[in-house]
Amino acid sequence: MRKSFTKYHGLGNDFILIDNRQQLQPILTPKQAIELCNRNFGIGADGVIFALPGEEQADYTMRIFNSDGSEPEMCGNGIRCLAKFIAELENNNKTKYNIYTGAGIIVPELQGDGQVTVDMGQPRLLASEIPTTLANANEKVVDRLLEVAGKSWPVTCVSMGNPHCITFVEDVTAIDLAKIGPEFEHDPVFPERTNTEFIQIISPKYVKMRVWERGAGATLACGTGACASVVAGVLTQNNERLVTVELPGGCLEIEWSTTDQKIYMTGPAEKVFTGIIA
Repeated sequence: MRKSFTKYHGLGNDFILIDNRQQLQPILTPKQAIELCNRNFGIGADGVIFALPGEEQADYTMRIFNSDGSEPEMCGNGIRCLAKFIAELENNNKTKYNIYTGAGIIVPELQGDGQVTVDMGQPRLLASEIPTTLANANEKVVDRLLEVAGKSWPVTCVSMGNPHCITFVEDVTAIDLAKIGPEFEHDPVFPERTNTEFIQIISPKYVKMRVWERGAGATLACGTGACASVVAGVLTQNNERLVTVELPGGCLEIEWSTTDQKIYMTGPAEKVFTGIIA
């Protein structure tokens, strides 16, 4: 197999981008994605993203395999990288794309300063939508206690098309992600596993976040996690609707609009290098 690829990252959350416009299914298997994501024996990445032909009147379809071979519904940092990749492939003046994902149609727009703003749609808040058994199917999960590793954690759950469990802590640097992250991810109250965000409130407009991503582990950034965390902060009266979220890899600007109730995420996507998979 010989196939060209481009490496991108969004705040250190890094991806291998593949031009897959010639067919409807990814040209790589999950096993091959695992091998390519290996940082010692492969290219190294948190996931492989495929730009496929559009479905349901979308311009393109996004598929992604995580570094463990699992397939998430969507990836916030990844879709910013995909928008930059598509713009490079098309080489025209178009700046806005409708991209079909497992979380529905997502709309990224390239900005003149190199940033990408993404219309992430409306958050889903019912227990059945996340999904989780922490509450009845038609109830929200806000400040519910969850026992993990012998400790009670107050958690709020939000779906951005993929599941998120958010907990607010005094100091995010004190969290042992490698130990506690997998226990959250695989807790039986999350039948499809979960992403977990640990949030430290600096001010109502500025928070710090560390994340354990379902299928990828500790990463430098998570776009959908930042969006879900701002929603959780509003629901628990910890932050406002327009917030700077500081992640280990940098900052994202997140707004939960009062007019259309959609989440808007703005952040960078940087090209790193191109190559050939031999």
